[in-house]
Amino acid sequence: MAPRITVIGTGYLGATHAAGMAELGYEVLGMDVDPDKVSVLSSGRSPVFEPGLEELLARHLASGRLRFTTSAEEAARFGDVHFLCVGTPQKKGEMAADMTYVDAAVDALAPHLDRPCVVVGKSTVPVGTAARLSQRLADTAPAGEAAELAWNPEFLREGYAVQDTLRPDRLVFGVRPGGRAEEALREVYAPLLGAGVPLVVTDYATAELVKVSANAFLATKISFINAMAEVCEASGADVTQLSAALAHDDRIGGRFLNAGLGFGGGCLPKDIRAFMARAGELGADQALTFLREVDAINMRRRSRMVELAREQCGGGFLGRRIAVLGAAFKPNSDDTRDSPALNVAAQIQLQGGQVSVYDPKALDNARKAFPGLNYAESALEAAEGAHVVLHLTEWQEFRELDPLVLGERVAERRVLDGRNVLDAERWRAAGWTYRALGRPQPEPLPGL
Repeated sequence: MAPRITVIGTGYLGATHAAGMAELGYEVLGMDVDPDKVSVLSSGRSPVFEPGLEELLARHLASGRLRFTTSAEEAARFGDVHFLCVGTPQKKGEMAADMTYVDAAVDALAPHLDRPCVVVGKSTVPVGTAARLSQRLADTAPAGEAAELAWNPEFLREGYAVQDTLRPDRLVFGVRPGGRAEEALREVYAPLLGAGVPLVVTDYATAELVKVSANAFLATKISFINAMAEVCEASGADVTQLSAALAHDDRIGGRFLNAGLGFGGGCLPKDIRAFMARAGELGADQALTFLREVDAINMRRRSRMVELAREQCGGGFLGRRIAVLGAAFKPNSDDTRDSPALNVAAQIQLQGGQVSVYDPKALDNARKAFPGLNYAESALEAAEGAHVVLHLTEWQEFRELDPLVLGERVAERRVLDGRNVLDAERWRAAGWTYRALGRPQPEPLPGL
């Protein structure tokens, strides 16, 4: 008989995992303490914008394989395998991860676990968390050690989360030696393992480190090319050509090697900071001191974009209108957590600029995060009367903008490409002054 699955926490990760498990053929119960979120999900709507997710939700609510509840007791009765998918945000005023939600999820579930089961952590947590929670489960669950813990980190990319759930590039099981958790997880993931998805079975600590190590590496690679962009600006070199040349080296590769405004979102910034904080607690802080510079380079890109915008506005923002294209931290997402685009927009507004922001999907979240900014319902509306246009989130819609049409709306044809993806020659041919991070400004033609 196939195991029944619960998913504790139904935000971005949990909602996607619950729908994905139903797609793999399992009966799934999603549990969340937020009744509004449960109501939204039960109606087939997603609490976040994620391509393909609402289709999965609707399909499996209709099939009867998926439903949602606010009751931890009901989840405990229902499930054989319980996935913990709650958030681990950065603590206020600190770099460390806030484990409040993970601890609360375990404390809510454990008293109702009165038969053998497996509790599977998917959240990104400080190394050592799984060992602590394993003991907590054994001490508080009526089933004792028969309520076994495993750690199965997630590797979802926003905008591709459904694909990454159903066709992941690897699975990692952190398990206790001699327990039954590995067997249970192999059964749950049998459709993926049968399709050839690579599997690494390891201990708790290594499994916990996989996700934060991956994020630290990706953040380092992004900040590396952005550091090279700083050198390119100082020397007159072109970082896009430098990146293209480096990408031909198989040891380096081209992914995450695009210079621009840097990273944001709910994972990379807070995860590398929590990683540094945990290393300090373990007495290994020197091993990760380089991540401080990774973080600093990333934040400098935002300040540099503000500087470039100020230059394009004649040295100051007072009386100037600035159009900001993008609010989400990345395309194909409505996530505005630690968004570089909104950070830049807010800095410019604080310095006196009249800012108008447009994003295809993230305007509602942007309004909640930055209610003081002005928002437009289209790129053309945002650009009305603008003295400079800032391209800060690389939506396909923005790449396809007609610079001639947009040029009819602005006060001055000046564009700053914070993502280095617009066709510079096309924009210049339409009469725009085009600037981008890490790329030289061409010399004006004689007589101009």
